[in-house]
Amino acid sequence: MYKWIAAFIGYLLYRIPGAVLGFFIGSFIDGIKVTKVDPGTIFGQSSRSVSPADFELNLLSLCSIVIKADGRVNTTELDYVRRYFVSTYGKEKANAIFRTFNEVVKNREINAQRICGYLNTRIGYEVRLQLVHFLFGIAAADGVVSERESEKIHDIAGFFRISYRDFESVKAMFVKSADNAYKILEIDASATDAEVKKAYRQMVKKYHPDKVRSEDEAIKKGAEDKFREVQRAYEQIQSERGF
Repeated sequence: MYKWIAAFIGYLLYRIPGAVLGFFIGSFIDGIKVTKVDPGTIFGQSSRSVSPADFELNLLSLCSIVIKADGRVNTTELDYVRRYFVSTYGKEKANAIFRTFNEVVKNREINAQRICGYLNTRIGYEVRLQLVHFLFGIAAADGVVSERESEKIHDIAGFFRISYRDFESVKAMFVKSADNAYKILEIDASATDAEVKKAYRQMVKKYHPDKVRSEDEAIKKGAEDKFREVQRAYEQIQSERGF
């Protein structure tokens, strides 16, 4: 923007030479303008008007709800969150964020509905779904997702307006059950072979890692994990039905 303004002013003062000089000066100013980090890109999609600080604090708050769901702070789950933030932000910034995180975990009462309502208007559905997957990852870090943790994440997913099918699909990737494979593919066990194949193709499109536009290794790994679970679910059904 500044390069064209400067070029115009330069032209008024010194005609063509002034316009050229102004263009280069304006380009330099444009180049040194500080670009704000878009927090939504952490989860693979741009967000709308939410500052990095707000996003980090709200994300940490949701993490703390899951970590404290069983009435105690699980160090394994804390380590899971720490590793994620180190991989996303680097060690120095992650340590600074975690100082805030420790205060959130220990001293604050968190209103999940308020937080989710705030984020709903600022980040897209796919990002919110990725957040639910991340929260399940925290819950499963100690080897098992407790009923209380699952309930808390279910509440958060509801506040995020995540569909029932999408929630059950993500949950089935962490909480095993008899019809687990069907839940991951978002279909009923009574589905026909043709419906199973169609559901698989749809889930491949939905969860393929190439769909995740992010350079963040943690997010790309999450997308790869979900994609593998979809493939496993389909292969399990194939084996059971023999098609």
